[in-house]
Amino acid sequence: MRRKIPSTGALVAFESAARHQSFTKAADELSLTQSAICRQIAGLEEFLGLELFRRSRRGVKLTEAGLAYSRRIAAQLDAVERDTLAVMGQQGAMTVELAIVPTFGTQWLVPRLKDFQRLHPEVTVNLTNRTRPFLFADTDFDAAIYFGDAEWSGTRADFLMHENSVPVCSPALLEDQQGLDADAIARLPLLQQTTRPYAWRQWFSSLGMNVARDLSGPRYELFSMLAQAAMHEMGVALIPPFLIQRELADGRLVIAHSHSFRSDKAYYLIIPERKLESAALIAFRDWLVDAAGTYRSGAGLD
Repeated sequence: MRRKIPSTGALVAFESAARHQSFTKAADELSLTQSAICRQIAGLEEFLGLELFRRSRRGVKLTEAGLAYSRRIAAQLDAVERDTLAVMGQQGAMTVELAIVPTFGTQWLVPRLKDFQRLHPEVTVNLTNRTRPFLFADTDFDAAIYFGDAEWSGTRADFLMHENSVPVCSPALLEDQQGLDADAIARLPLLQQTTRPYAWRQWFSSLGMNVARDLSGPRYELFSMLAQAAMHEMGVALIPPFLIQRELADGRLVIAHSHSFRSDKAYYLIIPERKLESAALIAFRDWLVDAAGTYRSGAGLD
């Protein structure tokens, strides 16, 4: 069945006219005549079976249907342009399209990528945030750094590291104390991580404690959000120290209690089996696994 898609020329003319609220300005932008813009939009209106603009002596104005359609079309044309520029920029290049969990990517991976670039200047690594599992078949990703278990069908998983989370807070919450005992922490607001909903329960349980309000408290999706909330004295957060090294070093955050809890889940590099022959991906995997191993050894996490 033939797709119900208007001509690209008509969509481009409509998007420009809608953005400028003027056929004349659209014609100038696209180096066309005003009559050509009029014909393109009239043909589009006929194709859709609805009026996109109201015409008057004073000019044109989008209808409600035209306004809604223009927003959708503008977003789709922007996406087509981004994809086109990406393909143009990849000609003759070796690239790795990597999905990453955001805080791990910004706090641990990006500061080390310069070393990979030095060793493999021919490979470009592009990073995109993804906090939830997805199907590789539905995306353009070559691999993903994922926190969870290694059970991802049709893929190879390489272990990177566990999370060893500790309670951290603003130094103002310590009130000149060196730290807080677990009972004191239990009385403070407990900042929750959306994708680690039982983190506080597991931390208290590892100390033999049962805290009724361990699931209560404001929830944040990213560790970077948790860290910001903790720095602003909103409560105590459970965060792996390797994700907040700068904040700990400059004293914006302090470890409230030295006891850490190792999650049964971990960070993995996930690669679809169909991508395992990629030279760029193999180079990146070897470097990343080695870098993670070196970090674990240096931090005493093995």
